[in-house]
Order: sequence, then structure tokens, then C-alpha cells
Amino acid sequence: MPQNDQVILAERPTGMPDETNLVLQAGPMPEAADGEVVLKTLYLSLDPYMRGRMNSGASYASPVEVGQVMQGATVSEVVESRFDGLAPGDIVLGYGGWQRYAAAPGKALRRLDPGEAPITTALGVMGMPGFTAYVGLLDLGQPRAGETVVVSAAAGAVGQVVGQLAGIQGCRVVGVAGADDKCRQVTGTYGFDACINHKSDEFEQQLDAACPDGIDVYFESVGGKVFDAVMKRVNDFARIPVCGRIAHYNQTELPEGKDRLIPFMGKVLVKRLMLRGFIQSDHLERQPDFLKDMGEWLRHGKIYYQEDIVDGLENAVSAFQGLLRGDNRGKLIIRVAPDSPA
Repeated sequence: MPQNDQVILAERPTGMPDETNLVLQAGPMPEAADGEVVLKTLYLSLDPYMRGRMNSGASYASPVEVGQVMQGATVSEVVESRFDGLAPGDIVLGYGGWQRYAAAPGKALRRLDPGEAPITTALGVMGMPGFTAYVGLLDLGQPRAGETVVVSAAAGAVGQVVGQLAGIQGCRVVGVAGADDKCRQVTGTYGFDACINHKSDEFEQQLDAACPDGIDVYFESVGGKVFDAVMKRVNDFARIPVCGRIAHYNQTELPEGKDRLIPFMGKVLVKRLMLRGFIQSDHLERQPDFLKDMGEWLRHGKIYYQEDIVDGLENAVSAFQGLLRGDNRGKLIIRVAPDSPA
């Protein structure tokens, strides 16, 4: 009999989560009720938002309860179906979580066509990260040809797409990443005009050189010193879509130093900045446009992507720690099982 290995939230983490917070254990095999299917997980997406779901505080979504399987998007194979629209062998996108097998309502799943694109792209460039980039930049950032767009975490799952979309719009695109090899990937493969390593001692001087006309759009997902440096250089009427603040996710207290909120809000007023937090799930009416446009861009070679695939559910916790440190190169995915019949 197959075993349903699961990673559960055993206790809420303080700071960086580890194997005492996220525990791998054997769980029960799921059964399909009417209208449901049983799924075998092939690929599990790891994303920064998961760190927030481990906390108990109020957020835009309910936290994972202690003792429950960690949530996450999955590409899975249907192994049993009691739903008329799906059959064993179908490949679907769903939210099976950090486990080998799951049961889910068939109507909540999206069937994937492996002939159209690699199925892993449903977790990355053709999935939530790509959609986050699409809505955040095009709908909220509203870049115009000739403007300067700065992208934080430029080599990550979202950032790599944001920059390429800005390039398609005719913008000057400047990426910020945390390693020299990431910067080479950002300029060499994704076509950014420049990329700066924020760990460089000359980071701010390099940012000045890369943005001689200031910054019109800043796609924010990091926070920390990158945000501080960009805010010194934004132009009047700059737009700042905020989809994350990964530099702060493991902080257990406020940073030391003076309160900078009052001068920052003064800058928001004087420069007439548009600072907008957003969650991609609030914009699902745009998904048909996204899937159509992104599919065409991929087919015509206008968008490239990188995936960082780690083998084994048992390695999910260490891989997630690496994600929070910025170790990954592109979209981080756990291969739970081979792409083969169950």
C-alpha cells in the first residue's frame, strides 16, 4: 500500500521555521467522496507567503492550524475519481499541500495539458507567481514606454516575469538580486537592462548609475535596505505595487532605530506616490487574459523562466529555509513523485 507522507505544522515558529515546527510523518490515505478525486502529488510549490500562514495573527487568509498539513499549490495526477469531469491519469493544478496524496473537490481543480507546456509551469510562470507579476505590474504599476522600472528579487519566480513584462512595455528595467550569478541571469537571459547585487558595498552608487532618470515603478517584494534605497530615488507620481516583504518575514521584533514612518509618509504626499498592496487572488477576473497572454509570450519566446527543482518531500523544510534566505534560483519546486502513472 502507498504511504501518505505529510509535512504538518507541529508548532508555530519563532523566526526561521525548522524541522521542529514542520514535521514529516505518515498520515492516512485519503478517500474520495462524491464529487471528489484522490490526487497523487507530483510537484509541490514553495512560496514566501507560506511563512505568513504559519503565524496565528490576522492576515488576508486564515493561518494553517497546528497539527494540520501545510498548505501549498500542487501539480498532481488523478488516481481515483468520483467527479464526472476528471479521470485517473489526468494532470491537474490544485492545493493538495505538503503531502503525497490528497482528496479534493473536482470543481476546484484545473486540468493541465502536458502537450501545451511543461506541467511545472502551472506552479510558476503560468501559475500564481506569473499571475502576481502580470496583475501587479500591468494593472497596478501601469508602466509606460520610456519609464524606469526597478524589480526587487529580480531572479525569483515573480521578479523574473515582472522585468520581462516591463521590457515588453518598452521600459528601462533594472533588477536587484542577492548574488552576482543571479544578476548575470537577469540581464543575460531575461533581458533586463541592468541588475545590481544588493550585497555590494557600492549598491546605492550602482543604483544611481542604473537609474539616471530616477525610478517610475518599483515592484516591491523584499523590503529592508532595498526598499530604503529605492525610496530615495523615486520620481513624482511613482507607482509601487507591494506583493511581499520577505526581508522581514522572520523578524520577531521591530528593527532598532528611529521611527521612519512620518518622513516616509511625507514623501508619499509630496511626491504623490501610489503605494498599493495587493493579493493576486483578489484579481481572478484577470486570469483568462493572463493565461492567454502568457501562453502566447511563451510560445513566441518573449518570456523565459528558470525553475529550481528539489527532489523529495523530505527536503521541503530545508528548501523552504533556503527560499527565505534567497538561496533559490528561479521558481522553487519540490518534486514529490516522478511524472509517471501512479
